[in-house]
Amino acid sequence: MPTFRNLSIQWKLLWVSMLTSGTTLLLIGTAFVLYDRMIFREVMVHELTEHADIIGINSASPLLFDDPDAAAETLAALRAESRIIAAGIYRADGQRFAIYDRQAPAGATMLPAQLGAPTDGYRFEHEHLVLFRPIVGGGQTLGTVYILADLREIQQLTRYLGIAGLVGLASFALTLWLSLWLQRRISGPLVQLVRTARRVSAEQNYTVRVSVNSRDELGLLGEAFNVMLTQIQSRDTALQQAHDELEQRVIERTAQLEAANHELEAFSYSISHDLRSPLRAINGFARILLEEHAPSLVEEAQEYCQLLRDNAQHMGQLIDDLLAFSRLSRQPLTKQTVAPADLVRQALTDLRAMQGARLLDFRIGALPLCQADPALLKQVFVNLLANAIKFTSRRETAVITVDCREEQGEPIYFVQDNGVGFNMAYVDKLFGVFQRLHRADEYEGTGVGLATVQRIIHRHGGRIWAEAAIDQGATFSFTLGGETEDA
Repeated sequence: MPTFRNLSIQWKLLWVSMLTSGTTLLLIGTAFVLYDRMIFREVMVHELTEHADIIGINSASPLLFDDPDAAAETLAALRAESRIIAAGIYRADGQRFAIYDRQAPAGATMLPAQLGAPTDGYRFEHEHLVLFRPIVGGGQTLGTVYILADLREIQQLTRYLGIAGLVGLASFALTLWLSLWLQRRISGPLVQLVRTARRVSAEQNYTVRVSVNSRDELGLLGEAFNVMLTQIQSRDTALQQAHDELEQRVIERTAQLEAANHELEAFSYSISHDLRSPLRAINGFARILLEEHAPSLVEEAQEYCQLLRDNAQHMGQLIDDLLAFSRLSRQPLTKQTVAPADLVRQALTDLRAMQGARLLDFRIGALPLCQADPALLKQVFVNLLANAIKFTSRRETAVITVDCREEQGEPIYFVQDNGVGFNMAYVDKLFGVFQRLHRADEYEGTGVGLATVQRIIHRHGGRIWAEAAIDQGATFSFTLGGETEDA
């Protein structure tokens, strides 16, 4: 069964009206009956008190002269009061002196034979009212008048309940009819508004409108809703036009991008072939000069030839790195479950020649499985480990750590070394192409390695950052932007 909050506005208005009317009728009827009952009791007590006082006045002499028959005759006058069941006169010591009992046979009575101390007052029992009044004569209490009255007459008040019930039913029926009539006129426009809103939501049709037939708040609400639909329709039309224009622009830009990619591929081909040929020639002729004509060259000329070879080789390496960097954007990303620890070991194997005879302490921690492109992630570890090996070359014992930590449920892989570090003031330049924080004569390199690492990490949806201090080592941390699995 739906709760009140989930009922329609029609039923809510009907329920509110009926509950309010029903509660009001119930409270009025209950108050009427209770008030009438209270007044009836007060009147009854007042009337019986008057009868008791009259009996007391007329019973003083029989008590003084010990004449119970005269007292009984005085009590017999209560026959005219149908509500009085029994009455009695008691002496000052509480002994019964004379009685009147309408219902009991001769010699029997409902009255007690002995009363307690003389009392004045009354009490209501289940079906009776018991009233006591003192008999006073000569300045002293001679006895007590005891009256037992029937309260069944008060039960006649139930007739009022029946009358009140009939009036309540008639009022309830009238209220129901009026409520239905009013709620159709109050909730009708609102129901129409809700139906229109549902149709707009379901069909995405902003051409429908609400019929407005009044100038009250609901009419103003309907007009405002129609204005809103008109504005949405206008914006939807403009948005569709903009969408069509954007699609056309995307088609045009895609064509331009494809053309640019073709030009880039042609440029890469040109670099790969046209530039490498002169470099190989320069390197080859310089090598011939050094190997075959070195005796005829002065020492300074030999140094120039060697410098020429070194720069040609460096230029060739730059071209290779640039080509590899440019191909990263076009290379497809094939994610799968990989074990980073295995990739780290493969990278160290590839870098064995770079390690030479140095004393290197590699520490590989527990690296959880992850979703990544294995070839690209291996390149990340190769570049980071190569940097760590290179910048720890002046350490007697190089300590390089590859491990993982977790922060806020996200695994963070890192490569840490105890090398020369760098100044954190220049950390923003660290991942730029051809950006170097150390001189080339100190540490060789092309300045493309970290830029390549950053592009790979970004393609995986992750992030990379570095922390270091001069002569205290560096730590490169990165995430892969995906879920990991326990190894």
